[in-house]
Amino acid sequence: MIGTIPVLRPQLPAADAIQPYLRRIDETRVYSNFGPLTSEFEARIAASANLMEDQVTSAASGLAALVGAILSTAGRATPDRPFALIPSYTFVATATAVESCGYVPYLVDIDQHTLQLDPHTLSAHPLLDQVGIVVPVAAFGAGVPQIPWIKFRSDTGIPVVIDGAASFENLIELPAKFVGSIPVAVSFHATKSFGIGEGGCIVSTDSDVTARCAASLNYGFSGVRDCRSPNTNGKMSEYHAAVGLAEFDGWYTKHAALLDVASSYLDSFAAAQIGRKCIVAPAIASCYALVQASDRTDAETICVALASNMVEFRLWYGLGIHSQTYYIDLPRDELRVTDRAAPCLIGLPVAPDLSRSDIDVVSNSIRLGVSASGESDKSSGFGS
Repeated sequence: MIGTIPVLRPQLPAADAIQPYLRRIDETRVYSNFGPLTSEFEARIAASANLMEDQVTSAASGLAALVGAILSTAGRATPDRPFALIPSYTFVATATAVESCGYVPYLVDIDQHTLQLDPHTLSAHPLLDQVGIVVPVAAFGAGVPQIPWIKFRSDTGIPVVIDGAASFENLIELPAKFVGSIPVAVSFHATKSFGIGEGGCIVSTDSDVTARCAASLNYGFSGVRDCRSPNTNGKMSEYHAAVGLAEFDGWYTKHAALLDVASSYLDSFAAAQIGRKCIVAPAIASCYALVQASDRTDAETICVALASNMVEFRLWYGLGIHSQTYYIDLPRDELRVTDRAAPCLIGLPVAPDLSRSDIDVVSNSIRLGVSASGESDKSSGFGS
């Protein structure tokens, strides 16, 4: 093989597809602050998820969406409730968001099957009387069900915001399960299946919640130029909305291509007799493909095999937030599942135009690595 197969090669709308929307910006000379393209983009998101238009609020980024949702739902941290419970197994943006709102991120472990926080387990957490908010995360875009967390919120009185960064597909395909009164913050970063470069949104079936989110992302303004709530500046620009509308125009073609890549991975892994190690859409977002190693030794051998065949790979969440230099001293529970799972879920190349021949190189590299480690075709538990 000549060259390298990149771990992620995003594809956003071409310039020609965006141009008609840019011309509309030229005509209106509205560039930000809830312009017509942003409103149209929000309406298309809402229609895709069977929501009313006022149940979606756009944001400048996924991080801004999460910050806006936290500020409007729980406000800033208080001395008697300084902690935000978050999983350690997530991208650092989750910790960044709660810290930006004044909370101390408190790291808790995940369920070994879902890789998400377990609301039943957390309902008995010893620090609940010091917790101001809980932020479950949709690991790898697998949606976070609303009903268990609505019950948790009702039983404990603690606000909940869902970090659903990569979960756009689940939100529009199964809104009855994954969209509810708890706000879900979504990212439209270029690396996500539905990407616009940079951007995000908040969805909730409670229109009052999304209205408060919109105010929190607009300096606390709502209807009048008077700051009435904790806030930031997290509004989406018309230029990003233009890309978003163009992305919607080509979404079904792009999504079909990503699902074809996922199907090819399953076929290729099966042919290499390592099928149980493959995790792809629809179990997770279609921007991800994962190989699930049995243990650290298996993972290390697979990584060596991939590298030797010039296949890029990534531990998308690293070894957990508690392994990040800045966050290494955060308070935490024991993180046994996180420590076991994090090194074993290895991100593989994904692109809408990733070829079957490249996918076969990936799967055959992994097959050789598995053979070298002496491991059989078994997984470490996610989704089982």
